[in-house]
Amino acid sequence: MANGATSTHKAESQGEGGAPSAETTKDPAATEHPAAATTTATAKPAGLPYGKRLVVAFTFFSMFFGAGNLIFPPLMGAQSQSASVPATIGFIVSAVGLPILGVLAVASAGGFERLASRVSPRFAAILAFVIIMAIGPCFAIPRTATTSYEMAITPFFGENNRLALLVYSLVFFALSFILSQHPERLSKSLGRVMGPLLLALIVVMFVSCVFIGHGALRQPFGEYAHGALVYGFVNGYQTMDLLAALYFGIVISANISQFGVTETRANRREISIAGASTGVLLILIYSALSFIGAVSGSIRPANGKNDTGATVLTNITTSAFGSVGTLFVGLIFVLACFNVCTGLISTCATYFEEHFPTVLGHPVRYRAWTVVFAIFSFVVSNAGLSAIITVSLPVLGALYPIAIVLVALNLVERPFSSRFPRVYFWTVLLVAIFSIVDCVVKLLAVFGLPVAAASDALATLPLYGAQLTWLIPAALGIVIGVVDSLIRSRRHGGDPSKAEGVAVSE
Repeated sequence: MANGATSTHKAESQGEGGAPSAETTKDPAATEHPAAATTTATAKPAGLPYGKRLVVAFTFFSMFFGAGNLIFPPLMGAQSQSASVPATIGFIVSAVGLPILGVLAVASAGGFERLASRVSPRFAAILAFVIIMAIGPCFAIPRTATTSYEMAITPFFGENNRLALLVYSLVFFALSFILSQHPERLSKSLGRVMGPLLLALIVVMFVSCVFIGHGALRQPFGEYAHGALVYGFVNGYQTMDLLAALYFGIVISANISQFGVTETRANRREISIAGASTGVLLILIYSALSFIGAVSGSIRPANGKNDTGATVLTNITTSAFGSVGTLFVGLIFVLACFNVCTGLISTCATYFEEHFPTVLGHPVRYRAWTVVFAIFSFVVSNAGLSAIITVSLPVLGALYPIAIVLVALNLVERPFSSRFPRVYFWTVLLVAIFSIVDCVVKLLAVFGLPVAAASDALATLPLYGAQLTWLIPAALGIVIGVVDSLIRSRRHGGDPSKAEGVAVSE
């Protein structure tokens, strides 16, 4: 994940990995969305001036770009090699296009809870919890420690050094816990430096790869040998940016509203402009990183089972700059990941303090939750980066289709979904059932408990090899949702809003 959790800051205080205050992390749906404001009162400005558009674009960019995102395109490039172009296109669609559409969907719906409640309020609460856990202690927070460890420590202490990882992660999370008590002190200083520094690092590595001597790109291997475009798309899930966009995306619209653009169409237009600017920059970054990975893979082939994007980047920095350059790059990663980690711990602790103020009858405050998440993330991080990524893939493979369906239905809200409101319930339900079953089967296999009969049965489904079988229950859910909406609408005298009321109450 990038910095989705940090997006709850207001534009003027946001930085890479910055953590939100308790006030700004309350459910965005609790505050009336600017798009819902009346549009007929006083005259509103038609749009933002250029300078303020830059501020909004930076807020948008910092929501999605972080140290963790740097490790996935290089591994993709190293494995896809001569097929890196279609793989990169697929990655960009899911890692750039979907998050931007997610922000637009949340903004037009008036907040995450309002969007997810079109399925049901209970679903909205569950999905919010799962997203927080995914972009927090289960995957993203531990990944900050393991990514920085593999960039800064592994080149000098060797791979599979469990003791070194244990000591490093202990110090890493102990310091993150301390600073998470006052995260704004870190984000205001270090946060404003790390984004430009990481961008400069990418530029230096890209230029080096242009001039460094390397052989011809190899044939793609592994999953990229067949269907590089599709697998690039699926691997874009690892950024977790669509999940972050759904839950935190309302802040973009709120920031624009603070600048005075509250009229619905103008607000959405500014979101589109900021999204386009951010999208262009992210496309350039991911394309450069994929090229860097392809060059690195041509010099030293990547091991598809054990190597990560951090390994690929370490290989190229060692070849181009030697051990001193590798150490410098590693230190940059340590600082950037440390900043993101602190912000994420603070965000998750704030969320849990608000939603779970008592546990078993005992009050649990912000500091106690930071202890819990620091310790939990420390334990998970010692599984290693490769293991974290391996486990996260099935989980994200289940969450992303649900998120994609929500965004897609919202994009056609006016001409279609509002006329047949039950499509939200049925489409998400059927996609969720398939995705959860598939996730459980894959996780059992990951943990050495394969269910051969279930795996074989799933493998016979259409599009399963491309990990797009969820499109079938999605299509079926749309059909059932349309029929259900028509039946309920007739029961209530043709009023579709009554059918929607039934849909969100289940």
